Amino acid sequence: MNSIAFAKGHGTENDFLILPGSFDPTPAQVRALCDRRAGLGADGVLRVDRRDGRWFMDYRNADGSIAEMCGNGVRVFAHWLRSRGLVDEDHFTVGTRAGDRQVVVEGWTATAASVTVDMGPAEVTGVSTAHLASLQVAGLGVNMGNPHLACVLPGLDAARLQALDLGEPDFDRDFFPDGVNVEIITPLVDGHVHMRVHERGVGETRSCGTGTVAAARAALADAGLAEGTVTVHIPGGEVVVEILNGASTLTGPSRIIATGEVDLQGLSGREG
Repeated sequence: MNSIAFAKGHGTENDFLILPGSFDPTPAQVRALCDRRAGLGADGVLRVDRRDGRWFMDYRNADGSIAEMCGNGVRVFAHWLRSRGLVDEDHFTVGTRAGDRQVVVEGWTATAASVTVDMGPAEVTGVSTAHLASLQVAGLGVNMGNPHLACVLPGLDAARLQALDLGEPDFDRDFFPDGVNVEIITPLVDGHVHMRVHERGVGETRSCGTGTVAAARAALADAGLAEGTVTVHIPGGEVVVEILNGASTLTGPSRIIATGEVDLQGLSGREG
């Protein structure tokens, strides 16, 4: 196999390569495909698969590692399935390593859609700390099927958040043995928060879907609330998170911006 079909999409500028064929890339091939200089460039790969009679999002991080769940990725994946006629209803199920996710695709075209994802419970697992460059933070551990440390910083506003130096996090590996996504969040004001995120296996990204739900959970808790609707502003745009009755939903845009073929022989690291 010398070339493969691909598409590229993003959810609030968290960008992905969609692999709709049977090609199953090695970790080295994922790294080469996601390389922003020598490859196509992306935060991760969404491999379109069928498992147990349903569509399954086989998600890989940009470093080639396997991830349990990606909220932005599910939106793009669901948009791809609906807009390409692989499902014939707007409400359907997407399988992930974190379990099945119910999705609703609205107002879709071949290139744009709004997608709501049932994200399941935002489970608080405790309190922990991390260092990012010179910044020391404390926050809630939140399990979204993947691990998060969601840190609300008192007195932080959007301008100061933007100016922070967020390096590779140093965190408690006993608390997070599989690594962690770290969110830095402003306090809740009139139902809105701002967030930046460092994703495990990727680095800082423009958005993280599961991270926005973890951020909403932490911001509500910081405000003394168990439930609510939060608009989360990330560098790539904004999404709306609702946490209610122990469950959560994430609503936001999806864009599919390109389709084509890539020559595997031109990718570095293709043999790994």
